[in-house]
Amino acid sequence: MGHDSSLPPDGELAARLRGGDEAAFRLVLDAWSPSMLRLARSFVATAHSAEEVVQEAWLGVIQGVGRFEGRSSLKTWVFRILVNTARNRGAKESRTLPFSSLLPEDEGPTVDPSRFRPGSDPYPGHWNPGQKPQPWMLPETAMLRAEARRVVGAALAALPDRHRIVVTLRDVEGYSSEEVCAMLGISAGNQRVILHRGRAAVRARLEEYFGDPLPERSPALACQPA
Repeated sequence: MGHDSSLPPDGELAARLRGGDEAAFRLVLDAWSPSMLRLARSFVATAHSAEEVVQEAWLGVIQGVGRFEGRSSLKTWVFRILVNTARNRGAKESRTLPFSSLLPEDEGPTVDPSRFRPGSDPYPGHWNPGQKPQPWMLPETAMLRAEARRVVGAALAALPDRHRIVVTLRDVEGYSSEEVCAMLGISAGNQRVILHRGRAAVRARLEEYFGDPLPERSPALACQPA
């Protein structure tokens, strides 16, 4: 993820944090805490618990910033601390499952097979007439845009934990696949499968709500590569 344009370069920012610069700490606190809270909420059972996770993560940042070596962006390093903190809390709450392996719920098609032509068709595997995803844009009015965001939010909330976390990191927070793999300790292939299935579930919920097939990469899913 790129450096926040409103913040100093990572080297300067890390040096100021190491020196106990309160102004620098307020800068990163204001810039990153909202997204940290959203991500923490994906791991734990309550909003209050998520707030405690964020507070604990920031304490870990303050105590550990001297060990920051610049191998990743400072923000990725901070979020890695958050993820580790949230995963530990989530495990205590029996909220989250390990990311190290995919469970049976990750098996099976992500799109209804009936939308494709059967093996006996001259063009097997192609979309059936009327089932091909069509170009789709979010409604232009503010009210309908807000409604679409509500549907996406509900669809994310309904995802299994690891799907929701990966989709949140990739499509809400904008992290790259490499950064997500590093933060969650999963392989690139694992991340790709989880992300694809999470996006497919959200897309299916949007199709159900709006009544029209959506393209594989719609604006609602941030159109980012897997």
